Amino acid sequence: MEIKSDIQIAQETKMKNIVEIAETAGIDDKYIETYGQYKAKIDYKLLEDMKDKPDGKLILVTAISPTPAGEGKTTTSVGLADALHRLGKNTMVALREPSLGPVFGIKGGAAGGGYAQVVPMEDINLHFTGDMHAIGAANNLIAAMIDNHIQQGNSMKIDPRKITWKRAIDMNDRQLRHIVDGLGGKPSGGPREDGFEITVASEIMAILCLAHNIDDMKERISKVIIGYTYDDEPVTVADIKAQGAAAALLKDALKPNLVQTLAYTPAFIHGGPFANIAHGCNSLMATKMALKLSDYTVTEAGFAADLGAEKFVDIKCRKGGLKPSACVIVATVRALKYHGGVAKAELNKENLEALEKGMPNLLQHLENVTQKYGLPAVVAINAFPTDTKAELDLVEEKCRKLGVNVVQSDVWAKGGAGGEELAKNVLDLCEHGENNFKYVYPLDLSIKDKIEAIAKNVYRADGVVYEMNAKKQLKRLEELGFNDLPICMAKTQFSFSDNKNLLGAPRGFEITITSIKVDAGAGFIVANAGSIMTMPGLPKVPAAEKIDVDNNGRITGLF
Repeated sequence: MEIKSDIQIAQETKMKNIVEIAETAGIDDKYIETYGQYKAKIDYKLLEDMKDKPDGKLILVTAISPTPAGEGKTTTSVGLADALHRLGKNTMVALREPSLGPVFGIKGGAAGGGYAQVVPMEDINLHFTGDMHAIGAANNLIAAMIDNHIQQGNSMKIDPRKITWKRAIDMNDRQLRHIVDGLGGKPSGGPREDGFEITVASEIMAILCLAHNIDDMKERISKVIIGYTYDDEPVTVADIKAQGAAAALLKDALKPNLVQTLAYTPAFIHGGPFANIAHGCNSLMATKMALKLSDYTVTEAGFAADLGAEKFVDIKCRKGGLKPSACVIVATVRALKYHGGVAKAELNKENLEALEKGMPNLLQHLENVTQKYGLPAVVAINAFPTDTKAELDLVEEKCRKLGVNVVQSDVWAKGGAGGEELAKNVLDLCEHGENNFKYVYPLDLSIKDKIEAIAKNVYRADGVVYEMNAKKQLKRLEELGFNDLPICMAKTQFSFSDNKNLLGAPRGFEITITSIKVDAGAGFIVANAGSIMTMPGLPKVPAAEKIDVDNNGRITGLF
């Protein structure tokens, strides 16, 4: 039997007109701005007009620490939403927008997989409705105005050596990490060291995803610190008068994007910060809109429960007043065996010893979700044909000792039909699960104490070590009065530690903080742990090499 690729499945599906999908979601025509037949922007005024309507229940999907074996978190999120829809529940799914960097790099697209996808898959994975470009343009407008201010006399005495604002491009391009610009003499500006971040790492992305409305977004942009003066005083976007123009570039990008799943469940795809270097959640506006429109909203947080889910709890829920009703933790037997030391080429063979050795990774994430975040949870095992009964029984036995159900999910092959048991478990948790939702730390702790709370309670580190540069930055942020902000940890996604090679659930390690900065507009402190980069590079064989388009505009090679 032919196994179809994700893009083949997506292209063979007959989509409904997006106006029909909007009608299913209960969205009036006056709020819809169509982008062709299958995509639409939804006016944020809808949220204001529905403010008195009660919220539905929020379901968070997270996962174990990622491995080359794959976990299928987005696929599970889409399949779960479709399964709830099949069970007659008014459901929406709210996900992040893919970044072009991973699409052309090694990870591929982020629209789900198999028969649990959001469509039009090619559009979502490529330019979509132009949000990423708008965010990059707003970011780079600010950068241009900084250098122009210096060129035109520098009345604010901005120190070019202390400019913290980088330029942005939505592409994996390591060549742009560290550059020197302004060459060519006085007409071309002043030479200085500079660099690019990938657009999803820009503070503008974080701001768009946490803004309540356009006024809030503009106010947040105005607070962004772009650098410091010769006297080490912070300079903001408001100081260079760039917030209005930047917000104008973002007025349409702020509107959530409506698409559909293969089973016609309405889906918001909006915003896309990475969870290893940013807060890793789709826009607050899209999530809140989905909660008003549906009885059940399925959303996901990037990477594993120690990164995306922790930030979902401590940043997004805190700022948005959200309270999840249930949590799904996605794992695969193959990935757990990888955490147990099995090479990728050997993962299809039964290996109970390696599986047991890798299980602590899942169990620690599970403990974090149920005990540190206080949420009722279920484990979804993303099914592979090579999984054996003995392996599945072992996973179930270990999780049940923590009082958590394990459900096999087959949404990749069967769509919503393969996720009905998972959906029933989730519904039961929403109605009867013990929900003691809580944050990992109170905001009135010091910056150091909040970082330590995450490191010790979530990662299980013995302690936190600060490099000299980080100590100086921490002291300055305290002097500037940023003690009351939540923490956005930036670290490798592959391990609970800051060393990507420490798999499973390591012990006996310390977290090393190399630098600390404030994203004053987004409203959090970014603590960089270990070696972390905000501009990825392409792999030896980029996914871009396999992507093509024919004379009819039909794209191939996306996955």
